[in-house]
Amino acid sequence: MGHGPSTKWNEDKSSDYKARLGIWMFFGYVIVYGGFMLINVIDPKIMGLDFGTVNIAVVYGFGLIVLALILAIIYNTLCTRAEKRMNIVSKDGDE
Repeated sequence: MGHGPSTKWNEDKSSDYKARLGIWMFFGYVIVYGGFMLINVIDPKIMGLDFGTVNIAVVYGFGLIVLALILAIIYNTLCTRAEKRMNIVSKDGDE
């Protein structure tokens, strides 16, 4: 008893852009995260150094979380702009 989709979905002409953007952002995050892991493998004592009232491991860890949130906001903003620019739909619903 399928009723079909509740909305009409047209082809997303910005999907290639969004995929490339997501891959680049992913690799950027992997590099920053890899730095965190590399420091822990090479010289874990560095992570124990104090940075104010907390150690560097806590600051770096929270930095990774904040970076992920910032990247998500940037990704959403850029993808929304790309969709508006590339997926222009006429008033009657045809592309």
